[in-house]
Amino acid sequence: NYLDNFWPDLKAAHELFDSILQARRERESESQENNGKEYPEHLPLEILEAGIKSGRYKQGTLNVNKHRAQVEAFVRLEGFGSKETG
Repeated sequence: NYLDNFWPDLKAAHELFDSILQARRERESESQENNGKEYPEHLPLEILEAGIKSGRYKQGTLNVNKHRAQVEAFVRLEGFGSKETG
């Protein structure tokens, strides 16, 4: 409504808005196809749980530096008192 009422002649803004709206609709439809999950699972939950129990996989929390996200992160493993990183 804002664009229509205050900037009716600004074609580039209307095209940008339409593009954003379309991308949002596509993301919502993909999310519904994945049962509300933003990303598809790599392995089924049962396999992950079995792998954690057997020691094949480790469970932890990924912490990412918000200022240097592309180059700095670490994983805090559950069940360990100190920071074990990888």
